Amino acid sequence: MRYSAWQVFRQGLTGNRGWAPVWRDPDPSPEYDIIIIGGGGHGLATAYYLARKYGMKNIAVLEKGYIGGGNVGRNTTIVRANYFLNGNSEFYSHSLKLWEGLEQELNFNVMHSQRGLINLFHSDGQRDAFARRGNAMINQGDDAVLLDREGVRRYLPYLDFEQGRFPVYGGLLHPRGGTARHDAVAWGYARGADARGVDLIQNCEVTGIDIRGGAVVGVQTSRGPIAARKVGIVVAGRSGQVAAMAGMRLPVESHVLQAFVTEGLKPVIDHVVSFGMGHFYISQSDKGGLVFGGDLDFYASYAQRGNLPMKEHVMEAAMTLMPMIGKAKVLRSWGGIMDMTPDGSPIIDKTGIEGLFIDCGWCYGGFKAVPASGDCFAHLIATGQPHEVAQAFRLDRFRSGRGLLDEEGTGAQHNLH
Repeated sequence: MRYSAWQVFRQGLTGNRGWAPVWRDPDPSPEYDIIIIGGGGHGLATAYYLARKYGMKNIAVLEKGYIGGGNVGRNTTIVRANYFLNGNSEFYSHSLKLWEGLEQELNFNVMHSQRGLINLFHSDGQRDAFARRGNAMINQGDDAVLLDREGVRRYLPYLDFEQGRFPVYGGLLHPRGGTARHDAVAWGYARGADARGVDLIQNCEVTGIDIRGGAVVGVQTSRGPIAARKVGIVVAGRSGQVAAMAGMRLPVESHVLQAFVTEGLKPVIDHVVSFGMGHFYISQSDKGGLVFGGDLDFYASYAQRGNLPMKEHVMEAAMTLMPMIGKAKVLRSWGGIMDMTPDGSPIIDKTGIEGLFIDCGWCYGGFKAVPASGDCFAHLIATGQPHEVAQAFRLDRFRSGRGLLDEEGTGAQHNLH
């Protein structure tokens, strides 16, 4: 079915009952060349690039729920490339470039909006740190503008600049940063993968990984056994559990990250804004809701819900930064499961089992990494070699202690990343 203004009008008159399915809903075949476990953004992007770039068609994506129902639909939609360390910087720069051509690539509106991201700083030390980060971003080929207090005031006049505890000293503007619609990204990749022959198997939970002679030979699922020569694990916060089915213990912990949205308001926040003293971040959706979040809940959990103390903490940060938000009604909140690594950077690598690959440990950064993660993981699965921008994301760095990518500089404690 082709999308058009006429179709939107016509379907609106008929209760939207005439839309054709965007992708097939096939039964699983007994055998595939490649199985991707996880039908979130990363898994769907991996399948899409395997089909599109490497011509592979006998691929299945296995999702235990429905497409777009996991972390890809439970985040705050921020897209950015403002990393500092070599290894991370190249990867997220590559991802941002893919974002900028994604709608043309997929022929699907993912509502990518490069409205700009402003990271606020509140001390001389933070200003120096963001100046270094901005220079690193520029050296990588991305964009960064260091703003003083009056520069921030021109962009964000509604902030409380004179608050006693955390006065605004300035901010680092990343003009190419912004947002995208999270579930539309999943739908776009799903549609593109399906059109290239990939089977998207929903309501198909993986319950075991079959290994014979040190090599993967397939998986056990709630819909029966499925054979495969290669298997990729891309399951976000469930990475440790699924890897355990293959006898692996990953260096990850799963934590809850809450997010919130208010009632729809007239346009008031034009950018993505990050509070430097409370890990609070906020933007405004195209429907008018203020979308915001803060810190992890700071305890390990697999529950897609949060706790009241962290809700209060996030609301306090919001009120401290912009008191005007106190008049808005919060409509709903949700939680995503973050798979946190000890250094806060991801893993894209082979495992010690032939044909078994892992893509995990995205911490806070999973959504903005979707295009590059899929591109790099597809390259690894197809060629057996790491993509040039993902060579630093090796699994063995945690065993050797070499090549750690501690972007936050907070040490080897999962929940601090």
